[in-house]
Amino acid sequence: MAKNRFNHAWLHDHINDPYVKMAQREGYRARAAYKLKEIDEQDRLIKPGQVIVDLGSTPGSWSQYARNKLAAGKRVDGGIDGTIIALDILPMEPIADVHFLQGDFREDSVLEQLEEIVAGRKVDLVVSDMAPNLSGVASADAARIEHLCDLALDFAQRHLKPEGALLVKCFHGSGYSQIVEKFKYQFKTVAPRKPKASRDKSSETFILGRGLKKPA
Repeated sequence: MAKNRFNHAWLHDHINDPYVKMAQREGYRARAAYKLKEIDEQDRLIKPGQVIVDLGSTPGSWSQYARNKLAAGKRVDGGIDGTIIALDILPMEPIADVHFLQGDFREDSVLEQLEEIVAGRKVDLVVSDMAPNLSGVASADAARIEHLCDLALDFAQRHLKPEGALLVKCFHGSGYSQIVEKFKYQFKTVAPRKPKASRDKSSETFILGRGLKKPA
């Protein structure tokens, strides 16, 4: 009975959520688009001509936002000024001008496809809205979240330009300070971000790292 009450409450909140309504109106696949939009408007992450990688991209709202931003220059051919590569283990419906690779980005075959698309260029921006399936067991969940952040950090270390940026989702709680420390070890500037589109009751937060430190 309690579970049903929770489901009804979540559904009620979801249906009446202004960001859900805005996403439906503006054609975004998820309200998460507005989290990236707020952070981008604050930090000016997405610029014409960039190579952007979206890790854990499905259903694709972050790639949609990045695509719209790179299309804002109104190229004559109707394309975008830049390159967006989206990766996810899950399938994703196509998005115009976005290269989608389905698979695990730790696998050589997926990385080879990525390297073919970037054609020797380094990446300007890596974004990750990846989240694990949470079990409710704090220690286990903290380990899963940290593992995903480690994967994104490792990917950024290998593919980012020296002045590039990495934005990842994580959660306040056990393990959060360790993740921040790992960012500080790898990036010159590190800042937490909690956009208004991120629900108040959620412990979700984002960490932004900019400017790779040279490996020791």
